[in-house]
Amino acid sequence: MHWGLYGRRDPVLLSPVALTVVIGLLAVLTPQDVPFSRLLPAAPALAASLWSVRATLTLGVVCLLPVIGFALAFSDMSAFYTAGAIAAVTLAAAYASHLRLQREHTLAQVRAVADATQEVLLRPVPGRIRNLEIATLYLAAAPHARIGGDFYAVADTAHGLRIILGDVRGKGLPAVGVSAAVLGSFHEAAYETPDLGRLAQRLDTSITRYNADVPAADGPERFATAVIVEIPPTGDRASVLSCGHPPALLVHQGATRTVDPADPSPPINLAALIGSGYHVDQVPFTPGDLLLLYTDGVTETRDDKGDFFPLTAWTRETDTTSPSALLERLHQALLRHSDRNLNDDIACVAIRNVPQQGPA
Repeated sequence: MHWGLYGRRDPVLLSPVALTVVIGLLAVLTPQDVPFSRLLPAAPALAASLWSVRATLTLGVVCLLPVIGFALAFSDMSAFYTAGAIAAVTLAAAYASHLRLQREHTLAQVRAVADATQEVLLRPVPGRIRNLEIATLYLAAAPHARIGGDFYAVADTAHGLRIILGDVRGKGLPAVGVSAAVLGSFHEAAYETPDLGRLAQRLDTSITRYNADVPAADGPERFATAVIVEIPPTGDRASVLSCGHPPALLVHQGATRTVDPADPSPPINLAALIGSGYHVDQVPFTPGDLLLLYTDGVTETRDDKGDFFPLTAWTRETDTTSPSALLERLHQALLRHSDRNLNDDIACVAIRNVPQQGPA
């Protein structure tokens, strides 16, 4: 039997049958003056939340026929009233099941669109590019959400591997629009722009144009914090541009430290307002080193006492030889710290400079 839109097989789906059997047995095994049969309308009512329209109607008929037979055999008017109640509830339950299935179908379509949108915005990142091992983590705060205001992207360019990770101010669809503008610009400008400062200016221009095309009352307040990293094909250093974003974590030769900018840069789309430019820092990035980029949803995750997640201390105590394993452990640590109550979007990118294998 097709129990629902997705053909699910779950013991819970048998609960209307179990309820029908229990009420039927009680009606048979108890004295006639204890009318347990009047509870039978509850079975099709429960089925409406779990079963298809046809299955709900079938259960209603199964409940109805014995009651009608009993009423005719014993000329029991109260049984006729019970039969009428079963019929009425069954019809209402069938309609409710129809509405539920329509909503499930709509939700499935919305989720499919959201999944496609996420794949367009957050393009899949290769696990390995040359000597760099890469892993990503994305967690939406809303339990059924697929996309939000956090974003990341990777581009393998002639200048080296360029990575951006950021967080748009605000939430919901407006934040997704700004994310799309930033990512679309990055995927083009990352290949053409010679340095990270000019790349940030290109992203700044993209948000300005987006605000002009999609005017809103909070247009002047649309901005994004971001960290942009460039790792050249050769050499032992990486360029880091932090645009008002939480500082990246660098694990260098086994020691963990934050990459604090020597000269802070403004968030993207606020440079003109603040009157400041974008400044790039150089950090060591030798074989075995790891860079962890993250959004503030990580460090602002609180426990039941209100304490923030201690990311730097946690990283110092965690094995960083595998970016994917590191982010999986971070995910579990955040869930434990928040008691599985993450209330903000989270995005992370971990990049490790893999030591080259020596000759056999």
